[in-house]
Amino acid sequence: MTNPRIRETLVWWQDAAENWFSQSPAFDVAFRTGFAPLHGAAMAGELADWQNTPEGCLALLILLDHYPRNAFRGTRDMYHADPQALSVARHAWRQGFIDRVPRDLCLFMLLPFAHSEALEDQDQSVALHRRYLPSGLHRAKRHRDIIARFGRFPHRQPIFERALTPEETWYLNTGGFQG
Repeated sequence: MTNPRIRETLVWWQDAAENWFSQSPAFDVAFRTGFAPLHGAAMAGELADWQNTPEGCLALLILLDHYPRNAFRGTRDMYHADPQALSVARHAWRQGFIDRVPRDLCLFMLLPFAHSEALEDQDQSVALHRRYLPSGLHRAKRHRDIIARFGRFPHRQPIFERALTPEETWYLNTGGFQG
């Protein structure tokens, strides 16, 4: 790993492991303020050469898939980089990079598939979890089942101002996946 910005991103992310899924406002602010320029550069395609290494792909995925979910929590912008993240994740998978990152971080190469509302991406997520991260297979299957059932994630409907169907409303009101 020769690029210091790749290393900076990965070290910061690893050091923050206890906050990855915490929904902590303080963590969101720290991530947003510390990595806004790198996220912007990733969105603009200025970091495309990071895709040449497993570590670079992983850092890009953190900036494209996870940064927005923390920095823009509760807004449409949470999802604005999903197409780019999915493209990087597909590249990482085709290049065999998933096997070449630390096991505790390979999840972040798989999550763009699980975040997609396309059933074929969900099927890929299940297959990749089965192969690389069996401990998360149940979560991948749950995501896939939601997309198979509804064709989208019901909890995203309010953010996108999409009308909830009665079935989606019932699902959410009875404890269905909230994101």
